[in-house]
Amino acid sequence: MQRVGVIGAGAMGRGIAQVCAAAGCSVQLFDTAKEAVARARDAVGGDLARGVAKGRLSQEDADATLARIQPANELRDMSDCELLVEAIVEKLEVKQQLFRELEATVRPDCILATNTSSLSVTAIAAACEHPGRVAGWHFFNPVPRMRLVEVIQAPRTSAETVEALVELSTRVGHRAIVASDSPGFVVNHAGRAFVTEGLKLLSECVAEHSMLDAILRNCAGFRMGPFELLDLTGLDVSVPVMESIHAQYYGDDRYRPVTLARTRLMAGLLGRKSGQGFYSYGSRGGGAAPVPQPPAIPAEAALWWPTEGPAALPETITSLLPAARRATEPRHADVIFLAPLGADLSTTAAQLQLDAAKVIAIDPVFAGTSGVTLMACPATAASTVMAARATFAAQSVLTFVISDTPGYVASRVVACIVNLACEMAQQGIASPADIDVAVRLALGYPAGPFEWGDRLGAARVLQILEGLHATFGDQRYRPSPWLVRRARLSLPLSAPDRQN
Repeated sequence: MQRVGVIGAGAMGRGIAQVCAAAGCSVQLFDTAKEAVARARDAVGGDLARGVAKGRLSQEDADATLARIQPANELRDMSDCELLVEAIVEKLEVKQQLFRELEATVRPDCILATNTSSLSVTAIAAACEHPGRVAGWHFFNPVPRMRLVEVIQAPRTSAETVEALVELSTRVGHRAIVASDSPGFVVNHAGRAFVTEGLKLLSECVAEHSMLDAILRNCAGFRMGPFELLDLTGLDVSVPVMESIHAQYYGDDRYRPVTLARTRLMAGLLGRKSGQGFYSYGSRGGGAAPVPQPPAIPAEAALWWPTEGPAALPETITSLLPAARRATEPRHADVIFLAPLGADLSTTAAQLQLDAAKVIAIDPVFAGTSGVTLMACPATAASTVMAARATFAAQSVLTFVISDTPGYVASRVVACIVNLACEMAQQGIASPADIDVAVRLALGYPAGPFEWGDRLGAARVLQILEGLHATFGDQRYRPSPWLVRRARLSLPLSAPDRQN
């Protein structure tokens, strides 16, 4: 394909026009607001100029790219295009009407693509007489920088249409992932667990939002926590998306939002755009502040921890305590460290018949020199928490204290991310490899969910989910059959359902 038409000259439309022109395509750009096309060309020119200034491309290439983007005065001006892609308002009826108009104008072999992020490609294609040439071609903003595109195949989309879009995606320098038409496609679907589970933890009063963000940044390696992300995108954007995907999956509890998100939206606490969200934003910025840490005083407490059993401390934690004064028995200890994963601390302390005032749990999965998560139960004494924090402070290790919950924070959120990705694979939405690529490139997670699940071990992820499901009785934590089968057979999470 060499002749491309783009309908809609907003941020997404001009970005798509830019990458297609940079790949050598002749691009016609149309918008019902004529001045929008001129603004779009100016914006593309400015972006290309910055690329020249930074040495990313030559002035000659920048000039040639901009020259290949020309305005179209009417839709019929694009009748000779081989591909038309729309990036207009996210309203189904408007897109359907546009596609009906385009189908009456374009050549028979022209592909019609939609850049929709939230609407059904199948529903858009249903308005056409020839739905086989209709597909989703979903880019991410800013298009020239976000080198990922989702090629969405509706039930009647032809294989030739998909292949042509994948080939063009490669030419424009993007990694194409092919997915079946489903709510949220791949990226918006896979990203549900991070924010939704963060909100669930906050609604349970496991910790304040700033503590939850800090744990997921420091211990799990996310670029920002869920509440920083919500403030960045705005609740006016995020809440409707959460509610829409939940509704589109017929109320599946995996996608169920918590009420506090809608409450904060109604209160106008949108985030950065309103100056107040989960964090405050003023003229000098704002956002998350560092979590206060105790002074690094010498730790005098006598410690005890089990060396075997489900609550035993792994070497990754004991290596952080090289100078610890250890008690020979739990009854002689000031602090009892435990590391349960499939149950909360209250249950574990009761089962082991330990003095609950002395017990404190440590997340055994996400613990290291960048920080550890300490979990107290209702009976844990304040002096126990102080002594535990001082012990790690003496080794210059950050501590984050939360209330009792199965799976802690980082382990729980990551387990939910892995489980949701496994369910996407089970439903045939996309391949494990494509889901991993999409999550890394578009969401910026430290690892793809299947990579992460294999790194942690499928059996361990399953243990966390089963503990959550047993404690809360909530279907949001039911393990995906894809995960269960591979955990039982000790297979990688990327293993296919059957060998061909």
